[in-house]
Amino acid sequence: MGNMPGICWGFQLLILFVHHCYGFYLPGSYMHTYSTKDAIYAKINSLTSIETELPFSYYSLPYCKPMGGIKKSAENLGELLMGDQIDNSPYRFRMNVNESLYLCTTSPLNEREVKLLKQRTRDLYQVNMILDNLPVMRITKQNGVNIQWTGFPIGYTPPNSNDDYIINHLKFKVLVHEYEGSGVQIIGTGEEGMGVISEADKTKASGFEIVGFEVIPCSVKYDPEVMTKLHMYDNISSVNCPLELDKSQIIREQERISFTYEVEFVKSDIRWPSRWDAYLKMEGSRVHWFSILNSLMVITFLAGIVFVILLRTVRRDLTRYEELDKEAQAQMNEELSGWKLVVGDVFREPNHSKLLCVMIGDGVQIMGMALVTIVFAALGFMSPASRGMLLTGMIILYLFLGIAAGYVAVCLWRTLKGTAEGWRSLSWSVACFFPGIVFVILTALNFILWGSKSTGAIPISLYFILLSLWFCISVPLTLLGGYFGTRAEPIQYPVRTNQIPREIPARKYPSWLLVLGAGTLPFGTLFIELFFILSSIWLGRFYYVFGFLLIVLLLLIIVCAEVSVVLTYMHLCVEDWRWWWNAFFASGSVSLYVFLYSINYLVFDLQSLSGPVSAVLYLGYSMIMAVAIMLATGTIGFITSFYFVHYLFSSVKID
Repeated sequence: MGNMPGICWGFQLLILFVHHCYGFYLPGSYMHTYSTKDAIYAKINSLTSIETELPFSYYSLPYCKPMGGIKKSAENLGELLMGDQIDNSPYRFRMNVNESLYLCTTSPLNEREVKLLKQRTRDLYQVNMILDNLPVMRITKQNGVNIQWTGFPIGYTPPNSNDDYIINHLKFKVLVHEYEGSGVQIIGTGEEGMGVISEADKTKASGFEIVGFEVIPCSVKYDPEVMTKLHMYDNISSVNCPLELDKSQIIREQERISFTYEVEFVKSDIRWPSRWDAYLKMEGSRVHWFSILNSLMVITFLAGIVFVILLRTVRRDLTRYEELDKEAQAQMNEELSGWKLVVGDVFREPNHSKLLCVMIGDGVQIMGMALVTIVFAALGFMSPASRGMLLTGMIILYLFLGIAAGYVAVCLWRTLKGTAEGWRSLSWSVACFFPGIVFVILTALNFILWGSKSTGAIPISLYFILLSLWFCISVPLTLLGGYFGTRAEPIQYPVRTNQIPREIPARKYPSWLLVLGAGTLPFGTLFIELFFILSSIWLGRFYYVFGFLLIVLLLLIIVCAEVSVVLTYMHLCVEDWRWWWNAFFASGSVSLYVFLYSINYLVFDLQSLSGPVSAVLYLGYSMIMAVAIMLATGTIGFITSFYFVHYLFSSVKID
């Protein structure tokens, strides 16, 4: 009773908080409101292309530079790894002021600048501009349908022409919504940090919020003699985008290019929480829904049939055995057939048992990371407004889940060996196996990116940060998990293992054929979602249907478990007691199909991808994805099969 006054006080505070908090929103970045004539500067991200997949710095081309010099924005780990390089830009906007402004005129273009501009134009490079954390959007018409793109091209090459023209005039439309400060509590998780707008800030928060950012890019030929007399931000007359090529700015040596832009502010009914809706519209969403639901139904149906057959078969065997009296049981033991014959060998230690323990430990770590990340993303905590947040979150989760990897690997090691001896060496192997593979592939790809002078190359400083995180957080936590594993209760086998291994009967077909075939069922749950994920990574589209992805992941876990159990049972029925690795690869073989599908996607859907450098980068990243999927799905299959075999042989006592 002594705690009652405290509880009452807490309850009253909660009621007061609820009373003052009329709305609650988790958008991904902190809302800014601007007063009329407030200056807002756009930022510039790396130049990107779906043709090469090599990002480059915006200022690697002869563009106008800001008055105070180029300043890099603070970037998180995920942004750096994705090759984002966000710099300030000279593009200035004044809230609710419609104006046409001059920026600068370049010095005469030299041979190197012309070659670079032409190459970037023909490789379809896009300029990615950001205003108030919103990427610029360009709307084009194709076959009478409006298509939305983020960014705008560097230039264009007319059909049947060898000339290239640069985009040097931008017509911006900024959509604004008037905000009255209605006591909405807003918490942000984006690059601007965490902020709250409450009742007390009504007056301060009132103003205009930016809810849309669109551009129409043009190429306009100016007279350099006239333009050089102007200064940055001088007013110029409004420009209509010319349709004639002779009025457009050609890219050639000794040309002086003048850059200009105009801004129009338009009042909009779009509210700030809905401003990302235009970017997150998935093209062909109906197809997406139907294909996903169809996949879910088919896979659930198949998995259900498989599981029912299996349960009925095993239960029938067990029931028949238990109904016999002791004499009949003794006689039956002499006439054993199928899985009961391998009772003395089923828990015999597999070949390369240390490698198996390492792969299971890493698989637990990867699957845990994927599951927690997708759950958080599905709940809306990984907003696209927070660039790099998804990748940063995944890395942090992976580091801290090292404790689970070490624990599971050492527990399995003790079960197989009957002793904890060598657990330190095992824990080190777990901490270095998958990160080591990723590190080797990324280093090889990084040399290619360095050679291409791409912003996608990981800087040396970031290498040291990643190595520090690896050896200062992941390795110690894996060793700690391993230590806890030595203290845990080992799993006891229900039957004894014979000293002499039983001979395995010859079979008509090799076991790897079954294992390869088993991977097709989990791939069936995955391949439709895989198409959308690959499109978002390589075609620059936003992927934000994490609810679907969570359902697909849960379904994948169920199917991997069932497929592996069925295959293990089939192996035991033909008196093959070497089920350990087969159980792992039965579900892990889905990664082979994922990698083959990635190659198929490269050949048929990324036909625009040009050059061997881009193809090597694509295949390198696909290889990392395939290895991660193999470890995660193989672990699910192995753990389920292990407990299934344990349950099966603990149900029948055979002397």
